[in-house]
Amino acid sequence: MGFLEREPIMLDMPESFESSRLLIRAPRWNDGAIVHEAVKESIRELRPWMPWAKRLPTPEEAEISIRRSRLQFLDRSDLRLLLLMKDTGELVGSSGLHRIDWQARKFEIGYWVRTSYSGQGYITEAVDAITAFAARELQAGRIEIRCDSRNVRSAKVAERLGFSLEGVLRNDRCDVDGILRDTIVFSKIRGIEL
Repeated sequence: MGFLEREPIMLDMPESFESSRLLIRAPRWNDGAIVHEAVKESIRELRPWMPWAKRLPTPEEAEISIRRSRLQFLDRSDLRLLLLMKDTGELVGSSGLHRIDWQARKFEIGYWVRTSYSGQGYITEAVDAITAFAARELQAGRIEIRCDSRNVRSAKVAERLGFSLEGVLRNDRCDVDGILRDTIVFSKIRGIEL
């Protein structure tokens, strides 16, 4: 049976892989505490871009989110990944492969970084490793990065990694304050950039 003929839940894939400095892994029960601490430290920087960061989630809400993410990873409907320092185990941020279309083998990479690790190349390193993982393990045909047109730092990650700018979707979504904003779309496709 070919890759595209399988039910996604039947796909065997590693739960973790590494980049030079990071352990990149699926969420596990009780990871809510480390996620909560990182979000608490970073809430001011996350708030403009992440709808879920409008208010600080409680520790219990963080654990509920982790447990849902664990279940989604197992049923292959969403592949959230935690980014941890290999040497200390401290959470650097979160990323993953989202808005999955298994038939087209299309994935969107999303990411956020903990404030104390910002500006040190961790997200670029993680996104590069996740892109390679998706191409190798999941036979990705298309990988996208989408961001608010005002989120210059997020767009720079895509540009540094050689994602092609496909365009700007004008008045595409409302931001966290309900104001229409533009979305920048970057991609890599199999046979060209992957």
